[in-house]
Amino acid sequence: MKQALLGSLLLAVVVIGLGAFTRLTDAGLGCPDWPGCYGQLAVPSDSSQIAKAEQAYPERPFEAHKAWNEMVHRYFAGSLGLLVFVLTVMAWRRKQRVGLALLATAVIVFQAALGMWTVTLGLMPLVVMGHLLGGFSMLSILYLWYRTSDGELSLPGRRAWLVYLGMLILVGQIALGGWTSANYAALSCQGLPVCHEPWTEQYRLDAFHPLPQSERGDYEFGVLSHQQRVSIHVTHRIWAAVTAAYWLLLCLSLLQTRNPTNRAAATVLTLLFCQVGLGVANVLWQIPLGVAVAHNLGAALLLLSGWELLLSHSRQIVSTSKEVVHGTYSHSA
Repeated sequence: MKQALLGSLLLAVVVIGLGAFTRLTDAGLGCPDWPGCYGQLAVPSDSSQIAKAEQAYPERPFEAHKAWNEMVHRYFAGSLGLLVFVLTVMAWRRKQRVGLALLATAVIVFQAALGMWTVTLGLMPLVVMGHLLGGFSMLSILYLWYRTSDGELSLPGRRAWLVYLGMLILVGQIALGGWTSANYAALSCQGLPVCHEPWTEQYRLDAFHPLPQSERGDYEFGVLSHQQRVSIHVTHRIWAAVTAAYWLLLCLSLLQTRNPTNRAAATVLTLLFCQVGLGVANVLWQIPLGVAVAHNLGAALLLLSGWELLLSHSRQIVSTSKEVVHGTYSHSA
């Protein structure tokens, strides 16, 4: 079962990468219906199918490359869903990690609903961001399931509150990244370190309204003003600095001592520098597709490394507890 969990974990990473690729190639509405594409299970290919598709959806001109980008993502996401269901049945029968298995099933079902709403609601930013966070949640659950499948580790307690706080800060940054992408604000600031304009004079809190109005019926290419997009992008950058500073200080403090968290802290630190570098490269090179997808995957790996740091802290607690119990027993003897 552990091999199947590893396979599902790797598949989840692929799905996140394909989701980013689909979003960044503006293919989120490449298929205007769900779960098929123009009423078919595959992308229309011959001239008669294409003519029928364009007749059924005259407001959405058929673009084969965008349709394929969207459908490939759906095929992989569907495969992940089926694998999670199989793993849940296996966990139920073996009575192993049933709670995580049921949670994974619930999240994958909700993810499917978010995928449908992404299309039917015309790329509504709140739904797009929620779909992104759902994918990262699914990845986290599968990772914890995989790492704790042998029963050797348990989630840490209160002593890990600094890492928990770091995880909350990181999730907030991922959400801001999703909001930036969903509102097409990635190119709104082209200067460094904050923005090329006097953003303090243009900052608008209504840029974060959960349900912005769209007069045309969808949200493709964004509906917010330039000032609102600048506000979103600036907030994403400022919180990125907060996230990087917090994790940098936390990891450096952990590396001061010799304990099981050192390797995990070093991994977090390495991924953190890579992620910052990718963010800067996105600005300097105007969001090249490969770098932008890597930035999304970097966020996923950084999140997993944070979970690994928590699990390493758990290992340290368990090890320390055993030493204390052993020492107490020896002293009593």
